[in-house]
Order: sequence, then C-alpha cells, then structure tokens
Amino acid sequence: MVVRQSCVAAAAIAVAAFLAAGPGVAVGEPGTTPTPPASPAPPPAPGAPPGAAAGAAPAPGTAPGAAVGSTPAFGAYLDYGTRGVARMAQLSHWLGGADLRVGHTYLPGDRWSNIEGAPGFLDVWADWRTSEPDRMLVLNVPMMERNEKGVDDDEVRELLRQGAAGRFDHHFRALAERLVELKVPDTVLVLGWEMNGVTYTHRCGPDPEAWKTYWNRIVTTMRAVPGQKFRFDFTPSRGRDAVPWTRCYPGDATVDIIGMDSYDQPRGMSFDEQVREPYGLQAHVDFAKAHGKPISYPEWGLFRNGDNADYMRRMLAWMDEHKPVYNTVTDYCPHGVWQCDDNPRSTAVYRSVLFGRTDEPDPAATGKPATPTVPTAPPVPTAPAVPAVPATATEPSADCSPLELGDWVEYWLGGKLCMRLDWFSRGE
Repeated sequence: MVVRQSCVAAAAIAVAAFLAAGPGVAVGEPGTTPTPPASPAPPPAPGAPPGAAAGAAPAPGTAPGAAVGSTPAFGAYLDYGTRGVARMAQLSHWLGGADLRVGHTYLPGDRWSNIEGAPGFLDVWADWRTSEPDRMLVLNVPMMERNEKGVDDDEVRELLRQGAAGRFDHHFRALAERLVELKVPDTVLVLGWEMNGVTYTHRCGPDPEAWKTYWNRIVTTMRAVPGQKFRFDFTPSRGRDAVPWTRCYPGDATVDIIGMDSYDQPRGMSFDEQVREPYGLQAHVDFAKAHGKPISYPEWGLFRNGDNADYMRRMLAWMDEHKPVYNTVTDYCPHGVWQCDDNPRSTAVYRSVLFGRTDEPDPAATGKPATPTVPTAPPVPTAPAVPAVPATATEPSADCSPLELGDWVEYWLGGKLCMRLDWFSRGE
C-alpha cells in the first residue's frame, strides 16, 4: 500500500475535475505525502523452520537454527532510492543510535526491464546491505508490469494464466542473477504483496489457482540460479480485503515467511478489533504457526484513525510479543512518525519505545554464557512528552457543509471536502 506517483497523479486529475465542476468547494486538512515514483515506485526467520522448503536461507550473519536476537529486527521504508539509504543513518541517530538492521525498498512495477532490476537502481542498497554482516535487505517485487495501471479483471486473469504457463520466467531469472551479481543473494523478496486487494495488477482475486501456480513458478525459477539464498515473503494486507488471503497461499514449499501489511484502518476500528477480525493479526500469527513459518510486517503505520498513540503503542508491543523476523514502518504522511509532522503523539511513543534499541543476541538461544558487564546508566530518551489528545475531527465552519465522498477519495485529498453555503453571495 505504499503510495506511488501514478496513483497520486490519477487522484490529482480527478480532484481537479471535481473542483472545476462547481463553485465554492474547499479542501480541508491538507496532507503532505512524499511518495515513491510511479512504479519505482510501498523487508526471515533464522534458518529453515519446521515445514520450510529446501533452499530457505538463514538470516544474514546467523548460523542455521540460531536466534536472530532478543529483539525483532526493524527498520523503516524511508524512500525507494538513494535518499532512503542516506536517511537510515539519520533515523538511527534520532532514535539514540538504535540498530536499524532492515533496509526496505521496492522495484518499479511499470515495465519488465525495471522488475528485472535495472542497472544502477539496486546498487546503493546492495552497498548498504554488504557493509555490515547482520543487515537485511527487503525488496518488494511486482509479479506483473503495469502493476498500478488499473488493469481490469479479465486481463489480469489472462496475464496470470500466461505467468502460470511460464511466459514471464526469464524476467525473474534475470532479477535473481542481478541480485547474486550484486552480492545480495540473501535478499528477502516480498513477492506480489497485498495480492488479496484490488490495487495491483499482480492481484490474486481474478484467478487464485493461476496466481498460486505463477508464484510457484517464480520462486522455482529464482531458486534455480546458482548462489542464491533468497527468502520469499508472502504478504497480504490485513483483513479480508477483496478475497480472503488464505485462498492465495501458494503452499509451504515456496514460502519462507508469512508477512502482513497492517495499517491503522478502517476508521473507527480499535486495535483489539484489528487483532480479532477475520484474517486479522491473530489469524495471521495462528496461520503462520500452523504452517511452521515465521512472520513479518513489511508495511505498517498510522492511517485512517489519524495520530493514534494507542495503535502505535499496541502495535509495537504486539511485535515485541510475537517476534517477527523483521518489521518496517512506512515512514511518510499519513503513516509515518519521523518524516511526518502530522502525528506528534504517535511519534513520541515510537521514539520512546525504540530509543537506543539494539539487537543483542540472546545467550539462552545461542548456548553461550552471558558476558558480565558493569552496569551503566542507560541513555535517557529525549523524545518529547506525548501531547494531549487532539480533537478526533476538524469541526466544519458554520457556512461549510461537509461532503461524504468515502474513505478512498478523502485519503487522496488529505481530508474532507466541504461546500461553502455562501458562495453565491461572494463579492457583494
């Protein structure tokens, strides 16, 4: 659900047309959403868990079967390109030197040549990954070109069947060879993410059986490349969405991690409801356990409930409890906490919880005795105090009648629209 310019451009055209259609329409609560480009553009368990397929690789710098550490590896999506890499160090500094082990980016989904990993695009990420042995590179990989172009269900169905028959295998072989060449053969590949929704051409709904066959072909093709150690992350969006994500699960042999993109939505849904809903957070954990797979959260963050400090606190606690292989918060407005000034209360919670956090190995898991250390006073987080709870909604002015356009339109507008009731008398 990472926003790209293709979506923003389409929304902007629609909004412009709407505003031009009648006088007196005003936009409230303007949003500022830095987005990846149109299609570059929205990161595994230590060792193969029970039921994992042959070829699954251990975490970077970790012996098979050893625990990654006592705290979940984490990072943030900060930008798709070089700026994202540069900002990793800045975010770490802001978090008091916290160990950001996970770098997360997305392959462009506009054309096949970019899905193959066009020369120059992945180089800076590969350099970041290989500079430290315990880092993890997470790469979202589209399964189709024109991935955000609104391709209709009939064409998607035909494309999935072509993929299942092997028509696109060579593109993924090229990507695998490119990653091995860049010396990042242990990249975590979030293949065909949010397939249970309607946003992407690589969605599952039009033909789940063909989708699963196609996924299996891609994984088999990429695992056949010499030198690879890829881990494949099956990541639906939380909840049912267009189809139940369990209908899209391609099988244990080709899945190494079961992820979930989980934003604070829909409007009015509490965190407890997000846990309990069908195909929600608890169902995700239970499904992964039943299949002997570790979990991940490649995308998570604030959304339709605004600056929700309770969601931020509860989601961080949920991940500490359930120990995903990694998590990466989507850090731009409206989802984020560092590059977005719209969420001060949630930002304070995020910073206070993760300030100074490092991924120290768990002695109990490694079998080695803990090294005695002289106790020292921990650094004092400089995170601001959590501000008072703001009003949950902007009150419309007396001469402005709010228009109900639905969540999707309001998201792209950055707020509600209202129709001024006195437009006809202006200038008098």
